[in-house]
Amino acid sequence: MISLARFVPWQQWLVFAAIAAPLTAAFELVRLPAGTLLGPMIAAILVALGAGTIRVPEVAFKAAQGVLGCLIANSLTGPILGDILHDWPLLLGSVFGVLVASSAIGWFLARRRVLPGTTAIWGSYPGAAAAMCLMADAFGADIRLVSFMQYWRVLLVVATASTVARIWSSGSGYVPHIVWFPDLPPLSFAATLGLCALGPVLGDRLRIPSGAMLVPLVLGMALQDTGIITIVLPPWLLVVSFALVGASIGLRFSREIVFHAARALPRVTGAIVVLIATCGAIAWMLTHFAGIDPLTAYLATSPGGADSMAIIAASSPVDRPFVMALQTARFIIILIVGPGLARLIARHGGVPPDIAMTMEIPVRSR
Repeated sequence: MISLARFVPWQQWLVFAAIAAPLTAAFELVRLPAGTLLGPMIAAILVALGAGTIRVPEVAFKAAQGVLGCLIANSLTGPILGDILHDWPLLLGSVFGVLVASSAIGWFLARRRVLPGTTAIWGSYPGAAAAMCLMADAFGADIRLVSFMQYWRVLLVVATASTVARIWSSGSGYVPHIVWFPDLPPLSFAATLGLCALGPVLGDRLRIPSGAMLVPLVLGMALQDTGIITIVLPPWLLVVSFALVGASIGLRFSREIVFHAARALPRVTGAIVVLIATCGAIAWMLTHFAGIDPLTAYLATSPGGADSMAIIAASSPVDRPFVMALQTARFIIILIVGPGLARLIARHGGVPPDIAMTMEIPVRSR
């Protein structure tokens, strides 16, 4: 591999862009969820392995987290939250089953020293992959290994769920038309940008873990549902933000972390297959005992995250509100209990602490 160490920063960024652009276009062409994040992340990993020295500025990374927080808040609409409250016993039981299964898998991977401590647990949590990576980083896990496991699971889950959906129904094949530069209401867009900027400021001042994302998420939900603001996120802003998050994660990789991930790949893949099968069993129980149609139950319990399942559900004859309600409920619960549960399992589950293994995997500076 060509060494980029002798290149000046702007030349390294050009190399990064030359790799990221076609990768992202290819992922978007096959309609891969999170393709605009995965393309830049893979390109950044290649730059890092080529001895690149560039880094995403911390202020840009935190601003991108603020946009992600607003995006999640925008998806947690009043009707979806109402569906969660209406079907809370069913949803809570399903979420509890998936959370127990993912935590057990994370504990097993950590106990077997496949991945270190809480890193294995965060990597096993089903939810919005980008949010799980940022939360894991804030609570001391290795974001590189968490992102490796999260996005490998996204690929496997999306492939499986898409296949199941196509076999179960013909699907509409609907591909949404994206207007990249729409007309924007000035006040709403300005309020959204202000909310994105407020996250890093309040997060740092109040020392909130992952506050750059969580502050806009919580405030955005409250302000939008009360009608005070309308969150407006044009596609170009989302693409830039996802690219910044992906690049920031990818540029932290090293040869050591890639070799470690490669060695762990077979066992991590096996763990993901077990999690997918467990979620399938929970979906069967929803069908058998609650009368939910099989495809709806499968997509609702699938551990790929709300964004991935929303795309698949959009072209399938399923109960989309139920799918989104269960996926959203699971994300909210993991957001609340995830950090404490990860620490509890790591502390009392007899697993090696993160530091015991990350000392063997050099951490590149941000």
